[in-house]
Amino acid sequence: MKANKYKEGIASILKCNPGNVFLYWKGRVALYAALKAMGVKEGDEIIIPAFTCVVVPNAILYLGAKPVYVDISFEDYNTDISKLSGAITPRTKVIICQNTFGLSSNIDEIIQVARQHNLFTIEDSTHGFGGFYNGKPNGANCDAAFYSTQWNKPYSTGIGGFLVVNNSKLLNEVKILESKKVKTTFRDNVVLAFLLLFRQYLVNKYTYWSLVRLYRLLSNHNLIIGSTQGDELSKIKMPEKYFKDISSVQILTGIRKLNKLEKVNGLRQKNAADYTNFLKANKKTFVDEKFSKNHLFLKYPLLVRDRKLFFEIAEKEKITLGDWFTSPLYPVKGNFHLWGFDSCLYPQSTEVSGKIVNLPTDIKNNLKVLNFLNKNLDLVE
Repeated sequence: MKANKYKEGIASILKCNPGNVFLYWKGRVALYAALKAMGVKEGDEIIIPAFTCVVVPNAILYLGAKPVYVDISFEDYNTDISKLSGAITPRTKVIICQNTFGLSSNIDEIIQVARQHNLFTIEDSTHGFGGFYNGKPNGANCDAAFYSTQWNKPYSTGIGGFLVVNNSKLLNEVKILESKKVKTTFRDNVVLAFLLLFRQYLVNKYTYWSLVRLYRLLSNHNLIIGSTQGDELSKIKMPEKYFKDISSVQILTGIRKLNKLEKVNGLRQKNAADYTNFLKANKKTFVDEKFSKNHLFLKYPLLVRDRKLFFEIAEKEKITLGDWFTSPLYPVKGNFHLWGFDSCLYPQSTEVSGKIVNLPTDIKNNLKVLNFLNKNLDLVE
């Protein structure tokens, strides 16, 4: 079966048993499965960084549990380890560790705290597949890890994701859930195949900005298969057919893309080093080189003084910037109370989300990006 071949390809990169890999329609569904297998129920608390994608607290809330946010560090944009223990209560069940932009940090310390309190850990490796943390593949450290293969992830199947179970005690529960997954339809496969072809042949530096806006508009109104559907951004209710299986189109695409991953990740490392050297030389904020060995650099985080103007100039000059985490619960822009989030309690997350943009790292030639930065240094922090 092609699904088994896909699992074997994933497992070869993660150095795990293919039988511990489980495939889903989206990465958030894999997180939901992990939480459910861990017995998360109403009233439980799950600790997450206060700088994440809204689909993470959504998966928690769909189970009746409560997301508990911890502010981030300016240094690595991950959970501030000094604030972790203070967030733990008798109701805490799980701590989620995030590979923000592909950077894994403090995972050993988080696991140590979790063990002291008899808590599960889940690694959010949606940005980190193919990268490493202290010599081990991202996702190999916690009880479980979930990954995303959405647009712009380490490799893309359009949408998609998978779960890796490292704690054998969870395997049976995850296997039981397999029979409850909603099957994909013929229409799902056709629409997704069309979107993949559309992206491959029609998205370029000239069409990027307009097509991104169109895609997000259609997705937010549930008019097309999207990374995040409208209901996920406006209310706390599990979308219909949320717990969905992977499709044949995603499996076949994934098998092809895995073969190119190592080369693309090498390109990401090279481009990130160039950005770091440039920013450091110009006395701007950069990712500390001490993180380089643990950083996949899916995107390169950059802090700017006037993001709106920075994006406007980039669009005119055909620079394809990213806008991940331009909100602490990306891409939600308001009504944070629905997710139990108070911006005033997480000043570092709120400040970073107000300034951050993402530089591309998977491009063959970054000279145009470096020239763009050089011309607009006054906007860079």
